[in-house]
Amino acid sequence: MVSISNADATKANAQAPVPRGSNAAVAGAIAALGLLLWVASRFFAADLPVWAPWDFSVLWYLGFALTGWVYVRGLRITPQPGWRIGFFAMGMLLIWAVLQTRFEYVAQHMFFMNRIQHVVMHHLGPFLIAVAWPWPTLYRGLPSRLRALVDGRWFGAFMRFAQQPEIAAGLFVGLIALWLYPPVHFVAMIDPALYSVMNWSMVVDGILFWSVVLDPRPKALAHNSFAVRAVLGVGVMFPQIAIGALIAFADSDLYGFYAWCGRIYPSIDALSDQRIGGLIVWIPPAMMSVLSVILVLNAMRIVEEREGANAPGHGGTASGGWTGR
Repeated sequence: MVSISNADATKANAQAPVPRGSNAAVAGAIAALGLLLWVASRFFAADLPVWAPWDFSVLWYLGFALTGWVYVRGLRITPQPGWRIGFFAMGMLLIWAVLQTRFEYVAQHMFFMNRIQHVVMHHLGPFLIAVAWPWPTLYRGLPSRLRALVDGRWFGAFMRFAQQPEIAAGLFVGLIALWLYPPVHFVAMIDPALYSVMNWSMVVDGILFWSVVLDPRPKALAHNSFAVRAVLGVGVMFPQIAIGALIAFADSDLYGFYAWCGRIYPSIDALSDQRIGGLIVWIPPAMMSVLSVILVLNAMRIVEEREGANAPGHGGTASGGWTGR
């Protein structure tokens, strides 16, 4: 999701090749597990626990399984601290939970649960993944042919475009507004293909955006200053507050799909459902924007301390004065 340094590329190219038999065994295990989940969700859905897939998606399964496999391959080359691995795993599992468990069924029958699903897909899950900063590890775990694709001109050009501050912020807020526009939301919820596009766009865009904001590297590598990253994080907060307020304070039912399909909690009427959903659009994302600024400032402190410690003749801590350390 980010540009890869020459050092990362050199380490990846110098890695010991993984035996073909090992790759074949992993591929076979992934295929077998996927087939088992498909059969179980297709023919024995009523007997499955709540954490099992409700509407099994081969694309989502392959996305998660292959990403996890590549990440483990990368860890063999460059081990990471436990907290990074933990944040990455939590982010992945949270996104899986709202997309491939019974939670998805509930999210299709209550507007406020649908908003929780989208906050996890677009905010919390990608946020945790970006904090873990798994991109060098994933790059090193890629097979050589895929690394060549990532190193290619077209992929690099796309990433440079998508991660420009104005593009990243515009896509982030624009997709929220698009999928919450009542006529579009209704069609997306009844059209399986558009529903899939909606979910994929939210996850991918969330990862792109938070990877720009939470990039821990100095400007020379991140291409954006820490000030720009902080402004991005807090800047997207205000449009989301406005969208959430418009929904929460609306006097009519804007999202008729949930009445049409039947609410799973009939004791919650349409306006109450909508008001709770509006607050979810409003409050949790705003809190995450504030948290992102704190993390950006901390990353800036770490970079300044590292650069100060490496400066000739430096004998102290660069930012100790303003951090209290």
